[in-house]
Amino acid sequence: MWQRISFTIWVVSLFFSLQKGVAQSESTAKLEETGLWSGVYLKMRFSKHLGYYGEHHYRMRNSKDHLYGFVNQSRQIYNRAGLNLLFSPYFEAVIGPTFVLNFTPDPASSEYEKMTVEPRIWHQWLFIMPPMGRVKFYHQFRFEHRWKRKNNIGASHKYTNRYRYKFFAYVPINKKKIGVKTLFFSPSAEIFLHSGKSVVYHPFEDFRTYNGIGYVINRNLTFFGGHMWTYGQKTTGFEYKTTHIIRINLLVGLDFRSLEERLPQINLGY
Repeated sequence: MWQRISFTIWVVSLFFSLQKGVAQSESTAKLEETGLWSGVYLKMRFSKHLGYYGEHHYRMRNSKDHLYGFVNQSRQIYNRAGLNLLFSPYFEAVIGPTFVLNFTPDPASSEYEKMTVEPRIWHQWLFIMPPMGRVKFYHQFRFEHRWKRKNNIGASHKYTNRYRYKFFAYVPINKKKIGVKTLFFSPSAEIFLHSGKSVVYHPFEDFRTYNGIGYVINRNLTFFGGHMWTYGQKTTGFEYKTTHIIRINLLVGLDFRSLEERLPQINLGY
């Protein structure tokens, strides 16, 4: 028992230490953006091995003259959909399209189009580790094939690839395991690499840490929110910027299988 408690404390401390360490990098990078990202995550189960997974976001950011505005103007509308393939309780994959609308970085400037479209194809592998005490760990590998375009008038689309790895955990607070009416803590760290003609100097694109608190409202709804800090490459390729983002999400899980099929596997599914 004490070994499990000690391990849980160590994991939580590791996430906070990682965030503190990378936050010191702000001395070499300028804070350029604050924002509020709201989203709905939808996961539907059709059969033992088949489902749907979607992420639908509306993202806001600060204005050019108000760094800590968070919600001064629209940043993106982000829709990701995919066919969810569930191979086992410990491994699943998703593949599908993404449709992103990028709003102008400066609404007052005539140099930018008000909105551009960025299509993508994405696929993902999710490895779910067996619980270690109260804590459940996940390894997520996500791959995105993007046709990016700047908001500058006349800019053309450029093809790039993005490779993402995220390590995250769920830690129940008021119960031994996550279920209905459970309050939980979820830390994560994610690194982004990219390739393509628009990539300058080296493949590193972004690094994110995220600490969130969630509450399971019922079998179908979970509220989740927290703070995200990022350290990312600017378009020059040799300069970096940081951001502070507040994230508010609603997780929706729906199971369309028969009761006989669902009973042995009823859980959150996130």
